[in-house]
Amino acid sequence: MKVNAQSVNFNADVKLINFLQNRLDKLETFYDKVISSDVYLKVENTSAKENKIVEIKVNVPKDKFIVKKQCKSFEEAVDSACNSLERKLIKRKEKLRL
Repeated sequence: MKVNAQSVNFNADVKLINFLQNRLDKLETFYDKVISSDVYLKVENTSAKENKIVEIKVNVPKDKFIVKKQCKSFEEAVDSACNSLERKLIKRKEKLRL
């Protein structure tokens, strides 16, 4: 799957990009018609510890799913967002079967 990652207000580490690619590749096990995904990594300028925001947009034929999560680390936010996307993709697959 093609992943477009954009980091806002900071430079993303290669490890983070690789983690992101690997985690999003696992989504194809739940729904094999995923075209591409756009990922926006943002750091909010606040004193709160949960200032890392991950927004993932997954493009599938005739539809797109958008999930936005805010956590302490990008890895945690990506995991949380991917779990939500997995549930959405499974629901979509089940609807198409009917």
